[in-house]
Amino acid sequence: MGIIIALIIALIIIVIVLTAMQQHKEKMQREKRAKAAKQRAIIDETEELILSIANLPNNPHLVLILNNRSLNAAKSMAKILPEDKPLNKRVRDMEERISTSESNTSYEENEQNFTLPDNEQQLVAALQCIKKLRVILKSEQSKGNLDAQTFAQEDHKLSAMQLKIGVETLQKRGVIAYQKEMLGSARQYLEKALQTISEHPIQTKYCLSKREEIQSVLDDITSSLNNTNAKDAAKKIKREEDDLDLLFQPKKKW
Repeated sequence: MGIIIALIIALIIIVIVLTAMQQHKEKMQREKRAKAAKQRAIIDETEELILSIANLPNNPHLVLILNNRSLNAAKSMAKILPEDKPLNKRVRDMEERISTSESNTSYEENEQNFTLPDNEQQLVAALQCIKKLRVILKSEQSKGNLDAQTFAQEDHKLSAMQLKIGVETLQKRGVIAYQKEMLGSARQYLEKALQTISEHPIQTKYCLSKREEIQSVLDDITSSLNNTNAKDAAKKIKREEDDLDLLFQPKKKW
């Protein structure tokens, strides 16, 4: 009887141990899948950004940084899933692509010479893309994947493009309002554009020329507002004079 009880207890212990091992294994698998999914998300986001920057000035250095980000994520994913042969092949393909692109990073356009899209939706998309890129550059620097000098150079380019989008958009809206004789709204847009320029940490030639250009339009608006106010004041005085004339004019005898 004692032997049977001992066997039952042993069996229970074995079941508990096997269950615990299975649960631990499933937990480890879930953690692996979660880590792999995180790296997969980084790769997908980066590839989407590489497609999006086609509408920005040509910048091979930035593309190279993004490709290296994808490669690092793919390598991390391959360590998590070493049995995934297609993934290992993809890592090798990405390494070859980056090796080829490193020899073609000499040509760059001025970040302030790009043409802004007329479509409002495309403009918003470009601005969102630039903001994401700046966050990613900062993240890559904090991880040690990007040196401080390269980060500063690339972030400056993106910051200049972000500034141009903001200033040009405000200026365009201000000019449209001015043409529609909405002088108050026009002045608000243009003053906001000047404030945006003033708050930018690096005052480039673009900032100086834009400040003069926008200030010239603001001066015209101020002149127009003064003329409008003078005309309104003259009309008010004329109405008051007419009222006095009407009040003190000789009464007719009936």
